[in-house]
Amino acid sequence: MLPLEGVRVVEFAHMVMGPSCGLVLADLGAEVIKVEPPAGDNTRRLEAAGAGFFPVFNRNKKSLAIDLQKTEGRDLVLKLIGQSDVLTENFRPGALDKLGFSFDALEKQNPRLICCSLKGFLKGPYEHRPSLDEVTQMMGGLAYMTGLPDRPLRAGSSVVDIMGGTFAAVASAPGAASASPAPCSRVPPISSPSTWRSTSLPARRRRRCR
Repeated sequence: MLPLEGVRVVEFAHMVMGPSCGLVLADLGAEVIKVEPPAGDNTRRLEAAGAGFFPVFNRNKKSLAIDLQKTEGRDLVLKLIGQSDVLTENFRPGALDKLGFSFDALEKQNPRLICCSLKGFLKGPYEHRPSLDEVTQMMGGLAYMTGLPDRPLRAGSSVVDIMGGTFAAVASAPGAASASPAPCSRVPPISSPSTWRSTSLPARRRRRCR
């Protein structure tokens, strides 16, 4: 028996960071239900270097294609959330609130729900800026550690996004697996820059000591 068997996760996520969280939870035995628009997650249609993102980061999950712009769709998802243990999301700030899925609304629907947000940037001047893994690698210095002194180079994998998703899963799993879960709670938001900062200091020290 896997440690999270019997746990249900509702995932509002796309690209890499959010789906990485659901991937780890699913690999630990959770039932992860990915909510997608009727046309499917845009990640399904990526080509070239992104062509493998969807199958790689969404294995072991179920998908629910539904129109959240319609009342019937929102009501159905709220019913699903009421029967779930964890909700994860990595949409732009305020996107779920506009659809009627604010934390207050979710708390009323399911007092035991664990909510976890994964963002490019947290609250501040960059809050509404889009962020991709390579943006964080450049801003945080990883590209300068990977490349030559005068030629920064992106790491070959989306290491920051994958690491952020893993951190989010680790933060969500204990409460989800608890036999006596706490009242509806929010895991502290996970962001790309904070993920990189938490792991970069030892690497920077090694670089300076060479």
